[in-house]
Amino acid sequence: MGFLSNFKKDLDAAKQNKAANINGKHLKKLLTKFKQERDRIETETGVRPQIDNTTQMFMQKILNVWISEGKEIDEEKFWIEVDYNRQFDHPVEFYERQR
Repeated sequence: MGFLSNFKKDLDAAKQNKAANINGKHLKKLLTKFKQERDRIETETGVRPQIDNTTQMFMQKILNVWISEGKEIDEEKFWIEVDYNRQFDHPVEFYERQR
């Protein structure tokens, strides 16, 4: 009986990981489109618009998780990277404040 319950747990974990990967890819595409739109507006008007609410909401959740894990994040540095859609190019240590 233990074998079947472990198999079910492994199968459920694999399904959750696959769903998380798919959601992450969709989120990355969405954030890229928002960034491209900000870039387009900046080239047309010469002024870079603020980060849209959707991007800000998703990235604030990530920021909150890092802070709840006890990491001391330099929020200004984080939001600059988000604005240019480079927030996933660096490990979390990149955003931590230097002591």
